[in-house]
Amino acid sequence: HVQLVESGGGSVEAGGSLTLSCSASRPLSTLTVLAWFRQAPGKEREGVAAFDSLDFRTYADSVKGRFTVSKDTARNTLTLQMDDLKPEDSAMYYCAADGRALSPLDGQWYRMWGHGTQVTVS
Repeated sequence: HVQLVESGGGSVEAGGSLTLSCSASRPLSTLTVLAWFRQAPGKEREGVAAFDSLDFRTYADSVKGRFTVSKDTARNTLTLQMDDLKPEDSAMYYCAADGRALSPLDGQWYRMWGHGTQVTVS
């Protein structure tokens, strides 16, 4: 089991940037796929970006070119850099671990989740 703690959410204006961090309680190398998901009120959960054990990154079409996922193995941290934010990016953002490499943005395969951090873009 691993504990995931997200941070970095907040309120920004459209066009602004935010950096989300997900701190894991054990080395990232012991986890398969790491990912960010988001869910807005009344909407389904959406996979945003994923990083697998081979360092391959996957992005949702809605965030390609604007979001960048990275990991810091020394600090056991997964980061999501979000640029050119839009109001439709507003949601609760969750970090998840141990997903399925063939479906990295499919939340049903993830066994471990953080509690989320809120992002609001106005």
